[in-house]
Amino acid sequence: MANSTPGETSDYNSTIIEEFRAGRGHVGGIWAGTPMILIHHVGARSGIERVTPLACSVQPGGRYAIVASNGGSPADPAWCRNLRASPMITVEVGARAFTARAEELDDTARAELWPRLVAQFPALGDHQAKTTRQFPVFLLTPLN
Repeated sequence: MANSTPGETSDYNSTIIEEFRAGRGHVGGIWAGTPMILIHHVGARSGIERVTPLACSVQPGGRYAIVASNGGSPADPAWCRNLRASPMITVEVGARAFTARAEELDDTARAELWPRLVAQFPALGDHQAKTTRQFPVFLLTPLN
């Protein structure tokens, strides 16, 4: 997903967020059929809350995996830095919102999950091949 500029949400993300909320978690276009969530995170430097739509992989125990692919760009997306600085976030799934803890997977846990993520989202493998950086993977665990 596109990243927001400081204090703003991109028009692209705003459109997806509106569609997500109107469709109770469903989005069309190129994202049709892709499991999506919205994460509310606080800017590590700005302290401003942002909302970012992301594809996700549903995991056992009601958890969600998200990948900081940033479309294969050489830099991590801003939301990745924000989750590292403030891992307690709000997540919207469908019409439900809850508090979650975002945990970045270590190399071992990431290596175990990565093949399943690429099988679910083949474009991840293509994006990973575009860059030398290893995409961070976060597991979101609901707290309520």
